[in-house]
Amino acid sequence: MGLVEILEEYANGRRDFTGIDLSETSLVGVNLSGAILDHADLNGANLSHANLSHVRLQHADLNGANLSHTNLQGADLQDAILDGAILQGAVLDHANLSHSEMAVANITEAHLSEANLSQANLSAANLEQADLSGANLEVADLSQANLHEADLNQANLNGANLEGANTEGTLLEGEG
Repeated sequence: MGLVEILEEYANGRRDFTGIDLSETSLVGVNLSGAILDHADLNGANLSHANLSHVRLQHADLNGANLSHTNLQGADLQDAILDGAILQGAVLDHANLSHSEMAVANITEAHLSEANLSQANLSAANLEQADLSGANLEVADLSQANLHEADLNQANLNGANLEGANTEGTLLEGEG
């Protein structure tokens, strides 16, 4: 199924696209809000400026995908693979990213307020100036991560690995 077909199906009310292969596809600015894309292959896809709010992307492969300035508010990315993904300026408030792989991802200036990142792998990720206020980072791997000027106010950091992380200028009031 190609992109045009998917967008037509979506416009006709279909929401379940489980297992779809859109690797290396340009999806710039598309609206797939509320779609089910579990186990989707979006490896290297360009989803910048897309509306993916409340999308289900459980176990999806977003390795190296461009999600810059994408609306992922309330999205479910549990167990998703986002290694090397670009999430610069993305909105992930209230998103579920538990157990996700986000190593070496560019998450600068992203909004992750109240997001669930428990047990996520964020090793060597760039989270500079990211808003992680109230986020659940329990047992997350933030080793070697860049948290320069990130907002971690009220974040749950219980059991998080911050070994070698850059926390210069990080806001940490009331963290767990």
